[in-house]
Amino acid sequence: QIKLMESGGGSVQAGGSLRLSCVASPDTYRYMAWFRQAPGKEREGVAVIASTGGTKYADSVTGRFTISRDSAENTLYLQMNSLKPDDTAMYYCAASAGRSSWTIALREGIYEYWGQGTQVTVSS
Repeated sequence: QIKLMESGGGSVQAGGSLRLSCVASPDTYRYMAWFRQAPGKEREGVAVIASTGGTKYADSVTGRFTISRDSAENTLYLQMNSLKPDDTAMYYCAASAGRSSWTIALREGIYEYWGQGTQVTVSS
């Protein structure tokens, strides 16, 4: 079973940057993704990367966030630039070994494995 552990969260001012990391062991996945959940809101997909390298992003983060992976280190990253207060949330790493379509790769329900989350707080 895949084990995931996120790190890199913290508090930054608007316009700042953070880099989140997620160590996956073993690195067995079809999709790996970042989700986030703010208090009182539903969990939403932020970014996903396929085992083939393809990526997609939520409209709200496109152009500001970049998802990447280091296969050798079994590590997933989320580089977050130009952070906004609306980005404040608990960020979760997720992995799927299923056969879900790429068209729904940012849907929470397809992910079997989840990390504990890392908090990102962006102040105005």
